[in-house]
Amino acid sequence: MGTVKTILVTRLSALGDVAMTIPVMKQVLDDNPDAEIVFVTNRNWGALCAGIPRLTFFPADVKGIHKGVKGLYRLFREVKKMYRIGGVADLHNVLRSKIIRTFFRLTGTPVASIDKGRAEKKALTRREDKVLQPLVPTIERYAVVFRQLGLRCEMGNKPVFPPRPLTESIMAVTGVKGVEKWIGMAPFATYREKMYPLEKMAVVLEILLQEPKQRVLLMGGGKQEIALLTELSAKYPEAIVIAGRFSLMEEMTIISQLDVMISMDSANMHLASLFGVPVVSVWGATHPFAGFMGYAQPADNAVQIDDLSCRPCSVFGNKPCFRGDYACMEWIKPAQIAEKVNKIIL
Repeated sequence: MGTVKTILVTRLSALGDVAMTIPVMKQVLDDNPDAEIVFVTNRNWGALCAGIPRLTFFPADVKGIHKGVKGLYRLFREVKKMYRIGGVADLHNVLRSKIIRTFFRLTGTPVASIDKGRAEKKALTRREDKVLQPLVPTIERYAVVFRQLGLRCEMGNKPVFPPRPLTESIMAVTGVKGVEKWIGMAPFATYREKMYPLEKMAVVLEILLQEPKQRVLLMGGGKQEIALLTELSAKYPEAIVIAGRFSLMEEMTIISQLDVMISMDSANMHLASLFGVPVVSVWGATHPFAGFMGYAQPADNAVQIDDLSCRPCSVFGNKPCFRGDYACMEWIKPAQIAEKVNKIIL
């Protein structure tokens, strides 16, 4: 074995985006036994790195001590003092990550950064003359960055993590995992344009609960989402609210035991994908073609309206619906989602 090469990886963003880096970093470490990775990301996402040898989580507090250029310089100094960095993989390519990689480049450290494919994403999402074709998946774009640093990274499709045993404190809420099929239901997303209407998702829930030996676990985060899910479970008491009751590590344990996850184009799709859990993903303003499909998820598991010429209207779902009727979500029938779920688990 040669000298260990320590790579600094940066991705300072939302949970779903960070979750997508995990399969790639795990593959890099598998393909390069002499490599180590120091992963600089949001201080709340440490649970994503647990259990992966040679992957070190380095929390960044970009709203606190690592805020602004001065704070990023402090972050650079902290990393440099603790580790001998042999290369920097910038998987974000935004102002913050550019500043960090520049500090390292000025000390002679090789750097590589993601090509986000902005031009082709613009062509995919524009209103006129849309070029509707699959783009390079984000996971492959991440892999390319490591290859540019001279590391092997041949992406497969095997789960990153095995299922995790449920703890007593989890089972006090969920019950024991027996012969029942467990269905995760995560109906929320950052933007309305990416979210299936909750009243329609309630119909999906009703259909699923008609099948015997199926348990539905309701997932989300934040006070408003927890309140809405609690309201839903009051109407359907067989459904169990998971949201707000567990740490990220515990939620990942629960997700690892699911037989299927229902998710929007959001973080839960990516968390379930880490464990090889099939995801029935619901797409509205965004589209799998943009490259954000869950890791190793088959295209057949996506639910979407194919014959809407305005789709996709944005990469991240952050542009208001110019039609004003949210047809991309409203036209999806609850039965379409329930059928995909039952096809996987029945």
